[in-house]
Parts: sequence; C-alpha cells; structure tokens
Amino acid sequence: MKLTRVGGGWDTYMFFEESRYDEGAVPGSQYHTIEYGLRNDGVLGRWRESGGKWSAAGSYPGFASVKTMALISQTRTYDTFLANTRGGALYTIRIPISNPLKPIVTKVRASTWQGFEALIAERCGQHGTLLLGIDKDTKSAHLYAVGRANGTATVINNLGEVPGTYNNPVNYRWTGVAFANPPLNGD
Repeated sequence: MKLTRVGGGWDTYMFFEESRYDEGAVPGSQYHTIEYGLRNDGVLGRWRESGGKWSAAGSYPGFASVKTMALISQTRTYDTFLANTRGGALYTIRIPISNPLKPIVTKVRASTWQGFEALIAERCGQHGTLLLGIDKDTKSAHLYAVGRANGTATVINNLGEVPGTYNNPVNYRWTGVAFANPPLNGD
C-alpha cells in the first residue's frame, strides 16, 4: 500500500463522505467522485477527483449546528445527505454537482435525533434507505427504514435497537465498485 499526501489542515474536519457515481461504460454516461468534509466551524467543503488528482470544488458555511451526516442519494446532478443537529432536528441537504456549491436544506423532523454521533446509510429497495444511528455515549445503535425523502412527510420506521456494543471511534459505509452497485436513492 502506498500513502500519498493530499494536503494539510485536515485536523479541523469532523466528518468526511465520498460519493462515487458511475453510470457505466455506455455512450453519454456520467460519473463523478466527490469528497465532502464538514469542518468544526460549520463550513462544508467539497473536492473533486479527476485523473487521480483532487481539487477543491467549493465550500459553504452555515452548518455549525450539524452533528453528523450520511449520504442518502446520488444522481448525475446532485448528492443528498441526511443530517442531524445538536438540537435534535433531522434535515436533508441536497448539494448540486455543478458550481457553485449551494445546498438546499429541508427539515425532515424537528426533534429527538440529537443522541446520534454517527449516521450510516445504505440503499434499501427502490427508493429507500436503511439508516443506522449510533449513540457513542450509550454505545448503542438504532436501525431505521427511511422512505424517499419528502420533507416532514418522510416516512421513518424505527426497526429497533441493534444488538452489540458500538464503541468503535470510526464508522464507515461499504461502497464497493461504483458502476457495479446501484447509487443511493433516498431522495
């Protein structure tokens, strides 16, 4: 394994997520690899990969109350995150792939989501998301089936507590090869 330095100053980031969208090797197909990072001052940053090199692709302030985020949707024109706040609200954050980076924020729930320090999302069915919320204080996790994101009308079914002790400081989503796996489709 070879490590390659990407740059410095990453210690202020509290969250990273990568979106790999690939329609396959067909005429007119689209693909992108984008890294998102949320700094501890609430600035959301974005970087694009092209030809094995990463370049800054914009930033947007205003997310200081966000505790954590999970990627729930990938399309050729936007990526969408589900984010909880320190105050307990749950929002979708839709980010256009094009510049400028100007997110569209929509409230999903007004309260009760503040306990989760990590959210992990995976595709579930045609238009849904399995969402795992991890509470690092109690070392527990709760699983939810989330319907297609539709503001406060979004259906969220609590599937209950997941057995185990969740004390790992790092959580991740398994993505596989982008073109072989269908994109996340929760929005």
